[in-house]
Amino acid sequence: MGGQAGANTDPGATAPRPVGVRRVVRGVWRQARHQLIRLWHRVLHARDQVRHQFLIFPDRVTRLRNRLVARAYGARLQTFHHHPPRPLRVPPGYHRPRPLADPPPISIVTPSYNQGRFLEATIRSVLGQGYPRLEYVVQDGGSRDESAAVIERYRDRLAHAESRRDNGQGHAINLGFARAPRGEIMAYLNSDDLLLPGALNYVAAYFAAHPRVDVVYGHRVIVDEDGMEVGRWVLPGHSDRMLAWADYVPQETMFWRRRVWDKVGGAIDESFRFALDWDLLLRFREAGARFVRLPRFLGAFRVHATQKTSADLASAGTPEMARLRRRVHGREVADAEIGPNVLGYLLRHRWHDLLHRLGLASR
Repeated sequence: MGGQAGANTDPGATAPRPVGVRRVVRGVWRQARHQLIRLWHRVLHARDQVRHQFLIFPDRVTRLRNRLVARAYGARLQTFHHHPPRPLRVPPGYHRPRPLADPPPISIVTPSYNQGRFLEATIRSVLGQGYPRLEYVVQDGGSRDESAAVIERYRDRLAHAESRRDNGQGHAINLGFARAPRGEIMAYLNSDDLLLPGALNYVAAYFAAHPRVDVVYGHRVIVDEDGMEVGRWVLPGHSDRMLAWADYVPQETMFWRRRVWDKVGGAIDESFRFALDWDLLLRFREAGARFVRLPRFLGAFRVHATQKTSADLASAGTPEMARLRRRVHGREVADAEIGPNVLGYLLRHRWHDLLHRLGLASR
């Protein structure tokens, strides 16, 4: 009796699980497994659909990859709308440039075609610099909008202005520079973009203090059709390695010495419609030019519905960029190679952008 009682009260013993509970557990597991299998089949189907779409439209792969990289690393260099529109403000010091004892002459060309809505703001942003030795040319391609009237209002303050048919943006820039032979420092500014106050004086002072530097550029402000700020590109220091894979140099902030311009042929390559600025940068690089990214916002890039950057990317931009990468690397470059080779640059950009937003870097 005592031995049996001890066995019945053994704490290690467990009562058998009721048959009904086991049946319920097995049923729940079968249902869960069935749902997981259905979900997995849906994932595989969606993957196949995505692959099919990318095989039909391979440029979607590039756009998707760029968006994923930008989101993953906080990069803003592949997007143009970072926040709701707000007034464009620059530090007060931008409006008070220090006079230079011997300012070098600067030649700037604005190519334009049917951008009369924005052209006046562009012209005013250049003339409003108050730079004493400015040679400014506006080369219009025979616009049919209000561009002619805008140019006429400022003709007496321009080194040259004309409206005639041309063979595209590159041709217009070359025509303009042919009328602007005196500048030791050169740049072109598209007819929808802007120079920020004090930019010319700042660039001239830097070149004067650094005679071995050939090309400079700065940070970018992004504005909308109404001139309201919608974003900023804060760039890390210059990288020749990055330039071999992608072009993040804000064209409206770029200036170069005439000596390096002459060294690479003294002309824009007119065969490019979209990537002509990247081609010029690569030719500067191949000629041994020294680049510096300046710690200042120098220009504003305007985003709007009809701009060339938006309209021509698919048709002209992608093939031209592939052409330049082929020239640099001596072979066809797969889209999958680009991301890993610009990743370090994007990470440095993220750090500089964070410092800027914290008020610890360029304002």
